[in-house]
Amino acid sequence: MHYDVFNGDADGIIALLQLRWFEPKQSQLITGVKRDIKLLQQVVTAGDATSVTVLDISMEKNSRDLNTLLSQFIDVFYCDHHRTGDIPNSKYLNANIDLDAEICTSLLINNYLNNQFIHWAIVAAFGDNLNTIASTLAVEYGINQLDTEFLKELGTLINYNSYGASLSDLHIAPVVLYQQLLMYPNPLLLREDKSSPYYLLKEGYAKDKKHTDELQPVYESLSSRVYELPSEPWARRISGVFGNELANQRPDLAHAVLTLNSSRLDYTVSVRAPLNNRMGADAVCCQFLTGGGRKAAAGINALSLDDKISFIEVLNRFYQ
Repeated sequence: MHYDVFNGDADGIIALLQLRWFEPKQSQLITGVKRDIKLLQQVVTAGDATSVTVLDISMEKNSRDLNTLLSQFIDVFYCDHHRTGDIPNSKYLNANIDLDAEICTSLLINNYLNNQFIHWAIVAAFGDNLNTIASTLAVEYGINQLDTEFLKELGTLINYNSYGASLSDLHIAPVVLYQQLLMYPNPLLLREDKSSPYYLLKEGYAKDKKHTDELQPVYESLSSRVYELPSEPWARRISGVFGNELANQRPDLAHAVLTLNSSRLDYTVSVRAPLNNRMGADAVCCQFLTGGGRKAAAGINALSLDDKISFIEVLNRFYQ
């Protein structure tokens, strides 16, 4: 059995779309909400893998299960841009890793496939808030402004759909969204099809975004801003894209969005490094127990209420 294991956000979904258009393959799909990244344990538990593709999830967070698969002589293709820890030295591992802050997994797959699905790679780059790179590629490949704006919106919407505490928070489960998008080898086709998932996500995003229009930061300094969202489904859905929006508004500042979890004992945290210095978000978040991510964007799954002030101090001190 071949397994395709991928992050449920725009980058993970679109990375797999590109690969499966290039090389169709029957596989077992494993994904989840964006923060559900310890996914390889599901492959190990199943015990029937003959090969595995892993896209856009941290090797560091999956190292034990990755090593288990490799020790069982299972071929693993691993493509990612998050923290890796020690990369195993195994002939069964084909690793395509780049930790540069200006790259995403879908762009790595795009390079691997020699730009065969460039429109989709641009969608993913926009979804990962790599707006400058995505816009440059759009110009390079002769995509007009109207179509470029659509690709940007689509990337934002697919990424928006991945945020939530559980699948019930999402408009479309990532496995289902992947399967739906597989029918559109050119993303511009989604605009033409009024029944496409684009229109469902567009409507949901517009409703959720209204809640953030009047929000003010709970903390603000010369180097960072921090916002707090309530324990509501709309807040869990909008948190990541809201963080990107804030970063785009003030590219000189670091931003954090703290969303109160349903237990009301801790927060889910999204951190965005300043766009003018896309470094350090992972370093900030990894100082807390459930933190992780990449240089430009990272998060903490459960920041206790007692650690809120400490987190703000770490964030502000890091970017002073």
